[in-house]
Amino acid sequence: MKPAEFYQRNREIHPPALTPNYKTSVARSPRFSLISLQNSMSEITGPTFGHSDIDAIDNDLIKNYAKAGDPIGERIIVHGRVLDENARPVPNTLVEIWQANAGGRYRHKKDTYLAPIDPNFGGCGRTLTDENGYYFFRTIKPGAYPWRNWVNNWRPAHIHFSVFGTGFVQRLITQLYFEGDPLLKHCPIVHAIPDADAIDRLVARLDLNATIPLDTIAYKFDIVLRGRRSTLFENRLEGN
Repeated sequence: MKPAEFYQRNREIHPPALTPNYKTSVARSPRFSLISLQNSMSEITGPTFGHSDIDAIDNDLIKNYAKAGDPIGERIIVHGRVLDENARPVPNTLVEIWQANAGGRYRHKKDTYLAPIDPNFGGCGRTLTDENGYYFFRTIKPGAYPWRNWVNNWRPAHIHFSVFGTGFVQRLITQLYFEGDPLLKHCPIVHAIPDADAIDRLVARLDLNATIPLDTIAYKFDIVLRGRRSTLFENRLEGN
């Protein structure tokens, strides 16, 4: 049976390509209207990943790069479920993260912020969701850092997420922010999103039930990907 197509993207809650307060969007935004294309077979059937693609500590950023001890900073767990718009779990999907260290610096040759590089922290991790769509990472809470948008702009603490889903057109690249961060209301990138509820869905909530006492604070962050349309089966809408 041919896999069903995915729902169209809801552009009312996504940021417009041109957002002048986010200065680099001016050069990056397209000059012409976007073109909507029907999903192709290759876009709705792949990619697929298996456990052979993942090492045992890939989801433990405290250990997966450490050479001479643990990295510096607040130890945290980030966990949650990957669901689709029909509230169905998305199992066996690849979730990747990357982030700055506790001082707000990335391990990247073009990051010249004055905060030091942590020799025991790489800032990247990946995992596969289980049969219930559940994932978790252990990491260090990233620090805020300045960026050259206006004279005194600072990025809130955040973690970048890439979630592949079950098809290329379902893939999501987004950012996680932390509950209570005072920099959220001042960030031009955050406020490029026109919908307040959509911004709220990017904020991970403190989860004391999942913390490890005297060790690690936990934050819960559920991710919703595009859902599939109903599948036509013997001229009926199956599942409706």
